[in-house]
Amino acid sequence: MKTCLVVDDSSVIRKVARRILEDLSFTILEAEDGQQALEKCQETMPDAILLDWNMPVMDGLEFLAQLRKLDGGDTPKVVFCTTENDVGHIARAIRAGANEYIMKPFDREIVEAKFQEVGLL
Repeated sequence: MKTCLVVDDSSVIRKVARRILEDLSFTILEAEDGQQALEKCQETMPDAILLDWNMPVMDGLEFLAQLRKLDGGDTPKVVFCTTENDVGHIARAIRAGANEYIMKPFDREIVEAKFQEVGLL
């Protein structure tokens, strides 16, 4: 079974994402900020990461930069999931190493489609 790390400071978003991704046969790990997420990745590298942009301690962009430097950090498929919807933010995320981008609010169909696009389903 594939693992997905859901990184978001909102417990509601993590809960919704967990339900969707468990239905898609993922084992879920959770983190409230980029620092926690980085620590989890150092323990066990997930197959996928659903990543918020705006978080305390370490934001999603900084986490992504640090992740990609880790041994094996180029492996997870990273899908940014955020309210930041301008083209500049999307371009920055892709340049930083994100594989795909989802806008909040999201639903199962959107998550499933994006995870299929990056080869996770």
